[in-house]
Amino acid sequence: MLSAAQLLSGYARGVFPMAQSAADPQLYWFDPPMRGVLPIGGVHASRSLLRELRRGGWSARLDDDFDATVAACANRDETWINAPLKRLYRELHEAGHAHALDVRQNGEFAGGIFGVTLGGAFFGESMVSARRNGSKMALLWISSHLARCGFTLFDTQFLTPHLARMGGIEITRTQYHRRLKAALARRADCTAHDLPDDRQLWQEITQTS
Repeated sequence: MLSAAQLLSGYARGVFPMAQSAADPQLYWFDPPMRGVLPIGGVHASRSLLRELRRGGWSARLDDDFDATVAACANRDETWINAPLKRLYRELHEAGHAHALDVRQNGEFAGGIFGVTLGGAFFGESMVSARRNGSKMALLWISSHLARCGFTLFDTQFLTPHLARMGGIEITRTQYHRRLKAALARRADCTAHDLPDDRQLWQEITQTS
């Protein structure tokens, strides 16, 4: 049975585990030739998304209910998050190496993202939208927060069309390992700063874009 320490060791080597399905108890290591990454502090926000953020009513919380966010991410017809992975993520969270950010619209859960942290690297595991723009808002918030807390690598494992529209790119395995090595040499803390409110986030994005 894979331990939390072994999981972290795998991330440090540039590999990550996935299951074939929620019902599959086995985990398999992946090391794709091309890796998806997002810019920290520079996730792209469309004009319509910025207008939505400016309207107000949005808020974000860090680690408010870690297990609930993971469960929401896994609650889909097909998922690679099985029971062993949920257990491992919970253990990493308890050790301070896994965090979940959820966003709310007018107090109601709208979306979220969770990932594993090691050094200055954030390994984004999964995200979810419960309302329109929910996952996009989560990406804006987590990108801003990671920059504020000293992170330098935002690993998305694979690049999806959704992530590409938000500024994600693909880099080669060699480039990824180079970035990973530099990030692991840094010290970063996901809990070092409070999350901004929606107005502060809007101002931050519009001032740097």
